Amino acid sequence: MQTPALRSPLAKRIQDFINLRRLSGTDYRAQTRLLGYFDRFLVKANRKQSSVTRLITDRYQQSLAHLAPRSRYNRLCVVKQLCEHIARSEPHCYVPEPMRMIPSYEAHCPPIFNESEIQALLSAASALNPSESLRPQTYRMLLGLLYATGIRIGEALALNIESFHSEQKMLSIEAGKFRKDRFVPLHPSTSQALEHYVHRRLQTGPRAPDSPLFINLRFRRLHYCTVNHTFRQLLAACGIPHNRRAGPRIHDLRHTFAVHRLLGWYRDGKDINARLPWLSTYMGHVGVASTQVYLRATAELVEQVDRRFHKHFIDNVKPSGGKS
Repeated sequence: MQTPALRSPLAKRIQDFINLRRLSGTDYRAQTRLLGYFDRFLVKANRKQSSVTRLITDRYQQSLAHLAPRSRYNRLCVVKQLCEHIARSEPHCYVPEPMRMIPSYEAHCPPIFNESEIQALLSAASALNPSESLRPQTYRMLLGLLYATGIRIGEALALNIESFHSEQKMLSIEAGKFRKDRFVPLHPSTSQALEHYVHRRLQTGPRAPDSPLFINLRFRRLHYCTVNHTFRQLLAACGIPHNRRAGPRIHDLRHTFAVHRLLGWYRDGKDINARLPWLSTYMGHVGVASTQVYLRATAELVEQVDRRFHKHFIDNVKPSGGKS
């Protein structure tokens, strides 16, 4: 990705900072875009000085008032990182205070699909038109894969035919978030469904190993905007309430996977604390803290936690022979 044209008095320092981060092996595309917003703000504000002051960072923060809290947080965090970099060689550079974390009630609260809703979405995908085309199978497989594995939608759309290893029952994710590669083991039923889809897929469109796994009617790789639009149509067909701002979003299938995986472990009596690192690794996270963002206290999950606590109390806390 090419860096957008930088034109502010801080352009050289911003570019040097971006180059430094890229040299460290960091995929800095998203942050580069955010720094571009800051550069354009400086140009629009007719900023002439090449220094960063508290006044300019405060004005920048005020200019972001129309954005969602999480978007404001991300934009200001990357500006803070830039200022910390500049301050190493220019001690008088102002470094803004870290913005407070966004409270959960302000941030998007992902809805968790129940099993009936998942089945309804898969059935609606199977009924998509044109019925004789690959499209219904493509969307059913795509949604099923997102729910069964919790991989990111961008990772799913980037899959090629060669990404599926049927004998090993796994997917290879290349250059995922933070440019991390990983293997994703598949449940036998998921692997079987994907094997059937690949068989049908090879009869339509390009067949080279590096050709896209999920294709549109023009035999090209599916695009996120198209998938997102179709997903909203499927929500409507299933009678699932949808709001462009509040969701549900297709990314919420990843949240649903995490919650349902945790629920399954509770039902099976597994040690949750021991298995959370497994879940983090499987989802491509750098640590458990990133995975915790995906966990929500659904009614089913709370019930399982209550049962486990009650059993622990009976077995280990309540005195033997004591009155209840």
